Amino acid sequence: MTKQELMEILEKNQMTEVIELIEDAEAGNLEELELVESLGLLMDPELNREVLQLLQSLGVTIIYVTDEDDEGDEAEDNSDDE
Repeated sequence: MTKQELMEILEKNQMTEVIELIEDAEAGNLEELELVESLGLLMDPELNREVLQLLQSLGVTIIYVTDEDDEGDEAEDNSDDE
């Protein structure tokens, strides 16, 4: 899938946040993206793969965290509330 085809699909599905990520990557404003691998970025597995490949081709490093890592971060964030 070409970048143009991918962008058209994202626009059609009103995925503005993903489009903004791609635009940030193109502008050099996005170097790393942390994702929970089991969740990915998008619900559609093929579209998710295409977007991640595009981001990587634009120089973005994809960092996969585990579900446990994500839960640990939330626990740390909530500990300040006490």
